Amino acid sequence: MSTSAPVALITGANKGIGLALVDHLANAGWTVYLGSRDPARGQAARDSLSQADNVHVLPLDITDPGSIAAAVAQLQADGATLDVLVNNAAVIVDDGTPATATLDNLRATYEVNLFGQVAITQALLPLLRAGTLKRIVNVSSDLGSLSLHGDPGYRYHAVNVLGYCSSKTALNAFTVLLAKELRNEGFAVNVVNPGYTATDLNGHTGPGSVEQAAATVAHVAMSELGTGGYYTEGGRLAW
Repeated sequence: MSTSAPVALITGANKGIGLALVDHLANAGWTVYLGSRDPARGQAARDSLSQADNVHVLPLDITDPGSIAAAVAQLQADGATLDVLVNNAAVIVDDGTPATATLDNLRATYEVNLFGQVAITQALLPLLRAGTLKRIVNVSSDLGSLSLHGDPGYRYHAVNVLGYCSSKTALNAFTVLLAKELRNEGFAVNVVNPGYTATDLNGHTGPGSVEQAAATVAHVAMSELGTGGYYTEGGRLAW
């Protein structure tokens, strides 16, 4: 692939915030790989875009080592380097409180929300090292903030589900530690809270639109913000 435009890969991008982010970056002239576990759904998502010429569907299941290897091989075959990786894929698995959550559900949540993020990031580091911008953006949540959970005045203080909240806290930790490790290589590794958004993940109960959320994520992906930050719309969050 020969292109002067920045190249981004977005996981979990066939719907919701991920697809809105693909649309945002594509309309800004970026080349975008749309990661989707189901290639048919990925293609349908691409077909729905107003600017699809620079969007490429990439079959990718971040919990499957074989799928990750095949995705990397496809990128290499395309001659692609990566400027930005956006780890957007996430799940909520029938979550319970710390006193009631089952270990099976915790494992299923962490498989996507942490282990899959680590696996795809590690696999793509060579392509990111060969890129120009060297940015990794992990899509987290304010529900991953320990500082906010410790504040009785936090607007979502009543949300006390163990799997999702703690997996996002773990993703935040991965972000901080990876930022520290890659700092001297010129990487910017940051985490972003897209806000409570109407998506399939929460049964479309969130008040925010996917376009608003995508704009928040895009700001972190497209801007020079340094490394090791926890961003939200209009500012930063406490860890």
